[in-house]
Amino acid sequence: MTPDALSQLLILYGWFLLAALILFLLLIARFYQRFSNESTHFRLFLLPVLLFGAGAVRQTSVNAPGTDALASVMIGVGGAILALLSLLLYRRMTAGR
Repeated sequence: MTPDALSQLLILYGWFLLAALILFLLLIARFYQRFSNESTHFRLFLLPVLLFGAGAVRQTSVNAPGTDALASVMIGVGGAILALLSLLLYRRMTAGR
């Protein structure tokens, strides 16, 4: 296995783990929304999954992973959105308790 192929494998494997973690957070937000009748906007958690996936696919398609600026921007924006959504969910679930 060449180093490029190993890098591509690890990037995609990491994306699957990250997607599973984000989808678990989505399920927590959906559960909380159903039982508290407070809007958690759980569907927006799919946006970081898509951005991370697009960034991972773009990184694996270039010859030198880590050199594509657009992939880095997509992953960065996905991370910022995920951080914001996680903070909003945390505040929604713990405010006033």
